Amino acid sequence: MSNRALLEVIALDPRDAVAAQTAGADRLELVTDMAADGLTPTRDTFARIRDAVDIPLRVMLRRTDGFSAGGPRELDTLAETARALREEGAEEFVLGFLDDQGLPDTAAVERLATEIEGCRWTFHRAIDHCADRGALRKQLAELPGLDTYLTAGSAAGVDDGLATLTAEAARRGEPGYGPTLLVGGGLRLEHVPGLRRAGVAAFHIGGAARPDGWSAPVSTDAVRVWREALDA
Repeated sequence: MSNRALLEVIALDPRDAVAAQTAGADRLELVTDMAADGLTPTRDTFARIRDAVDIPLRVMLRRTDGFSAGGPRELDTLAETARALREEGAEEFVLGFLDDQGLPDTAAVERLATEIEGCRWTFHRAIDHCADRGALRKQLAELPGLDTYLTAGSAAGVDDGLATLTAEAARRGEPGYGPTLLVGGGLRLEHVPGLRRAGVAAFHIGGAARPDGWSAPVSTDAVRVWREALDA
């Protein structure tokens, strides 16, 4: 059985997607508007990326910056968007919502989990901003399709979260700790060896794939460096 680490790269358009796949990405996270930290792309953008590559695509379900799902009307709109994306062929998603107290917004998460029933999905970095990440994991443990947590271990990024990431990797298999630990958020190449030794086997990059910034496309050279580091 291969011990190849998973490399997920953020893609905004087909050009990004092709560059990332060419350089060895295993999966893409599809978003738009990185100024708002990544929102749901249009159905058309998803379709064009789907037609351009043949690796798995995880589509962000998020309408506004921050971790609030909004009110009932906003949640209805997001559910409609999820349905449209599924009709277009989306099979994997990314989502995560907190309430005003920093607790999981279970009503919103469960609503969307029901909407995308049968799909696999990631709970994103909202976990790094919650009041109690251990309690959040237990609260969401039975939700169907949840197979990944995207986390830096800390709201401040991987530098501050290394101890938490190492501790959570060691708890793999315990209740609430079954989903894959996908590390991202201030992740740098020098973090990789220690995280790999700790048992982390999935990594997420955004800005690191774009040395010229978010206004420039994904760099095949940059992604290839990450692929080689993970395979070392």
